[in-house]
Amino acid sequence: MSYLPYAVAGWIFLVGLYGIVTSRNLIHLIVCVSVVQSSTYVLLLTIGYKEHGTAPIFKDLPLAESQRAVDPVVQALTLTDIVVGVTVLALLLALALDAHRATGTLDPDELRALKG
Repeated sequence: MSYLPYAVAGWIFLVGLYGIVTSRNLIHLIVCVSVVQSSTYVLLLTIGYKEHGTAPIFKDLPLAESQRAVDPVVQALTLTDIVVGVTVLALLLALALDAHRATGTLDPDELRALKG
């Protein structure tokens, strides 16, 4: 078992989190949230990976002792995660666009004037 994919997922998460903390622009902040979200894709695919695994298509045949099937639930969760990530990204970009129209800036500190 290799710990490299887990380390890569953790590194991607930390890079995105650093970007979120240090961001001075809403668009940069949204991109960093997307990077953090992509670390979950790597993590889910790492969890579902099996060395020498085959597709989980059995056609009513028993699985041989030497064959290992990959779990399809993890793949479905990854696809769901991608769809949710794109939806959240679109919503955040729309909110940033509305904030820019209202104030003329994308600086989070200057958006404190928005109330209501």
